[in-house]
Amino acid sequence: MNTPFPNLENPTRRNLQRLFLLRSVMVAFMLAATLTLFYLNIPLPKLPIAFAVGGMLLLNVMTLLRLKKFSNVTDQELLLQLLGDLVALTVLFYFTGGYSNPLVWMYLLPLTVAAVALKREYAWLLAIIAVSCYSTLVFYYVPLSHLHMHYLAGKSLDIHLVGMWLGFVVSAGIIAFFVTRIGQSLRDYDQMMASIREKSLESERALSLGTLATSAAHELGTPLATMAVISKELAQDLSNQPEQLQQLEIIRTQIGRCKEILSSITHHAGQSRADAGHGLTLSQFLQEAIQRWRDTRPATELVIDLNNGSSDPLIFTDKTLTQAIQNLLDNAADASPERVLFNAIWNNDTLKIQIRDFGNGLSDEVKKQLGTPFFSSKNGNGMGLGVYLTEIILAKFGGTLTLSNHSEGGVLTVVKLPLHKLRIAH
Repeated sequence: MNTPFPNLENPTRRNLQRLFLLRSVMVAFMLAATLTLFYLNIPLPKLPIAFAVGGMLLLNVMTLLRLKKFSNVTDQELLLQLLGDLVALTVLFYFTGGYSNPLVWMYLLPLTVAAVALKREYAWLLAIIAVSCYSTLVFYYVPLSHLHMHYLAGKSLDIHLVGMWLGFVVSAGIIAFFVTRIGQSLRDYDQMMASIREKSLESERALSLGTLATSAAHELGTPLATMAVISKELAQDLSNQPEQLQQLEIIRTQIGRCKEILSSITHHAGQSRADAGHGLTLSQFLQEAIQRWRDTRPATELVIDLNNGSSDPLIFTDKTLTQAIQNLLDNAADASPERVLFNAIWNNDTLKIQIRDFGNGLSDEVKKQLGTPFFSSKNGNGMGLGVYLTEIILAKFGGTLTLSNHSEGGVLTVVKLPLHKLRIAH
């Protein structure tokens, strides 16, 4: 059935959006921690903190402007963003206690994003830089005093341990909230690519079938012409036998129908609309398609119900769409040779067709494979292309096809077709 493509948004751009949010949370947490330490009268170097936090804020402003103006984001750009975060954090930690700073766990956040969103080489590069920065802070840093025992509300608290606990809580929340979404973004992208590959394979199969059909049309032309000549001669010989002549006329009609189909394969290949804007009202189009099918299946009673309300839009007469309707009617008549129901209802925007047969219905196995090329449920009497080709034709116009077992027996086939691609504007 027709499935629209998922959103083709660049996954790296989406990850940059999430890095923007992640950095915003980091900045907010650092500001909150700084204000808390100021409130506890713990002396902090104001200028280095302002420089580091301001640098991250400036990077976020640049990121926001970048996301608004451009849609494509590269892995290299995301790598530079994460390197900027590492530089800002290193400056902050150097002036606030180095490796003893309880917020040093923030080094892990850019690394986690890199591990999920970037290729292995970039992730390892960031890991080496982060480890080098952390190792340097073990030996070179500005000590931060009064960062241990502190009395608050009559209780003794180790600010360093409290900071480590709070850091774990925040980092766990950030990883759970942001990184899982980055992973989901990549999974969605993989699913999108799988869908595109499936559509590509389907297009290749359709192209192969088109090539095969054109070749068959060329090869079948000669035997059909021979049959037409012989049937004409037989008609002259049977001019005095009305009953046999009537049966022969049916054969001649079918031969003419085959020649017309083969001619349309080559003449209308690649065309999605009729010649030079020729169109019909939707009701006329349906009636012509139904009549063409009746000419080929005169023994099957087709009960028709066309309900257009007050709308009858003018549409382009598409040959392939006519063939799709006839394919569905053929399948219904094969399952229910005596009688088939055809119901169509529409407005200016949408056409809905329901075709019901009175056969044995669809088995579970048939439901699973229905629409697969060359799969037939007719015990070797079909080519297995009717439903498959119909789905391709309907998908070209944004339509859908569903087949299900009717509650009272038989199969109910439902076609839903938007008319915006077919309607002729007045």
